[in-house]
Amino acid sequence: MTQHQGRHFLQIPGPSPVPDRVLRAMDMPVIDHRSAQFAELSKAVFEGCRQIFKTTGQVLIFPSSGTGAWEAAIVNTLSPGDRVLMVETGHFATLWRQMAARWGIEVDFMPGDWRHGADPVAIEAALAQDSAHAIKAVMVVHNETSTGVTSRVGDIRAAMDKVGHPALLLVDTISSLGSIDYRHDEWKVDVTVSCSQKGFMLPPGLGFNAISEKARAAAKTNKMPRSYWDWEEMLKPNAAGFFPYTPATSLLYGLREAIAMLLEEGLDAVFARHKRLAAATRTAVAHWGLEVVCLEPAEYSPVLTAVMMPPGHDADQFRKTVLDNYNMSLGSGLSKLAGKVFRIGHLGECNELTLMGALSGVEMGLSTSGVPHRAGGVEAAMKYLEGRTEANAPTHLKVIGN
Repeated sequence: MTQHQGRHFLQIPGPSPVPDRVLRAMDMPVIDHRSAQFAELSKAVFEGCRQIFKTTGQVLIFPSSGTGAWEAAIVNTLSPGDRVLMVETGHFATLWRQMAARWGIEVDFMPGDWRHGADPVAIEAALAQDSAHAIKAVMVVHNETSTGVTSRVGDIRAAMDKVGHPALLLVDTISSLGSIDYRHDEWKVDVTVSCSQKGFMLPPGLGFNAISEKARAAAKTNKMPRSYWDWEEMLKPNAAGFFPYTPATSLLYGLREAIAMLLEEGLDAVFARHKRLAAATRTAVAHWGLEVVCLEPAEYSPVLTAVMMPPGHDADQFRKTVLDNYNMSLGSGLSKLAGKVFRIGHLGECNELTLMGALSGVEMGLSTSGVPHRAGGVEAAMKYLEGRTEANAPTHLKVIGN
């Protein structure tokens, strides 16, 4: 096993690196989760989550992965035999579809090429044909982590409103929340699904549902069995700052700190930083002569870039070369993209210098692996970022001393 010195570069699109500040915040004794001290912690976290989701409504926090939050969204809003509309944007949209089918949901799965996001026009057309309103929900992955493609949720909501369709809107923001502009209330999303280990910069272990009043009303009449995931059973003790079962206390300490970091930087600045780093990454990829998976510039993901390998070269072997030689982990291609794609994560605690290190590792790996490319992609990315230094500058400087 190769022994490396220095930090490991974790450049997968989640779990993302956990900042030292968050790690220190989690380094706390376990406290009584029925105490006033705990209630103070959880109430602060609930309020902070509302600001990140951009909602005045309820945000539920489950001790779970994002997959658990997927399930909570389904079992609280839908009944066996219900029909929903989903779009094949990639691996994770496909997995969510499979979960819905296992719960007895009839899924109209609009086929996709994994290189484009959900098409608002196609969704509008499908809903317009549903004059009987048999479709009970539209389910969309905001940022498809397997492909680096971001769907336009605001446009999808506009399409639903244009045809006056009453379907619920359920959105997976597992790899986008806290990194890409997202507006739960403004876009009239009924259930927003997310988790802790991406934009929130935490270890895995928390799943989130932000819910509308319309979704909560649906949960009171639907016929799906549930226990652990039941919103009402969670919301009752949440009102006083508690949980119906043992919460992930240490992660809640970290979540409070992560929210503080996001709000101190400012959400608009966070989103701009991610866009800037993503654009620099694509600049490097283009200079190397490689191709990104996403074909629509308006849908480029700010949190990751999925890169196609040239024919005859295996992406997983390339990733192994990079790991063995340069101590950096890159994301793998998933399902139909396995061996064909590697993914560069640039989300969470990532800045210009972090990205330069990551891109350097990729370029050295391309050379070491014998992958055809044009050298100088890192320099091209540097020049792109140098031209945007004003965007990084603080708006004021505090002078210390005389």
